Amino acid sequence: MLHHKSLVLGSGPAGYTAALYLARAGLTPIVITGPLLGGQLTTTPEIENFPGFAVSFSTTTFMGALRTQVERFGASLMQDCILRTDFTRSPFVCYGEEGTYTADTIIIATGAMARWLDVPGERRLRGAGVSACATCDGTFFRDRTVAVVGGGNTAVDEALFLARLCTRVYLIHRRETLRAEVIQQKRLFDCEKIVCLWNKRVISCHGEKRLDSIVLEDVQTSLSETLPLDGLFVAIGHTPSTEAFEGQVALTSEGYIVTKPGSTHTSVPGVFAAGDVCDSVYRQAVTAAGQGCMAALDAERWLFSLE
Repeated sequence: MLHHKSLVLGSGPAGYTAALYLARAGLTPIVITGPLLGGQLTTTPEIENFPGFAVSFSTTTFMGALRTQVERFGASLMQDCILRTDFTRSPFVCYGEEGTYTADTIIIATGAMARWLDVPGERRLRGAGVSACATCDGTFFRDRTVAVVGGGNTAVDEALFLARLCTRVYLIHRRETLRAEVIQQKRLFDCEKIVCLWNKRVISCHGEKRLDSIVLEDVQTSLSETLPLDGLFVAIGHTPSTEAFEGQVALTSEGYIVTKPGSTHTSVPGVFAAGDVCDSVYRQAVTAAGQGCMAALDAERWLFSLE
């Protein structure tokens, strides 16, 4: 069993930033990377909205630079996945696939997984026309034709955002009514660039190197049609990676970790959360990094209060 003063769970922008601040404070944190080194951000090929960079750049390069920076200041990385935790004892215990870890303070930055359609062609074309974040990738489709799949607030918000950039936006929904707030629906219906395709579902994505079309099926008649597209945005929700923390910290009804207002403190003193694992609204690299910084400062102050 390995004991550390501070343990960071997750290797995305939130986790790496938390580890950076902890390392610079002399707390020599260990980062448990999780199944995807670099986090969900690496599923997007490029990023161009992170402050300080004049041109777009590879997310893999960006996360690699973050990792190098973190390790330079003394943080260590452990490639492992945490399966369950015990926050009822001190020190806290995390049980991984490869080992068991104890820590005086823990920062949870395990992120959230986008829900996908799981249709033929979708996985192959992710990052090549298929995306789960309009705010992240929308600018790459300026003056193009795109579609958004979903019927909730997120789908409507993304369609309205894309309508400011794109020539045409289709909103594809398997029902004939939306779940989004009424005021957002009104904005959607008032936008001439947005066309709603009711009672439709995507059954496949097509294109050799990039997406060029999708096939839709009418849920009532089972008839199918091909829709030429430059981009497809899947907005059917996210699943926070909190299975290992169920029963250990307070979670929302959707599974996100609850943090105290204006801080990263969870319901357990000494356990903190940052990034998409507790953020169901913004889900941006820069906000995740900011919360990672907050979590490290909160953890450092909490440790200092125990001395």
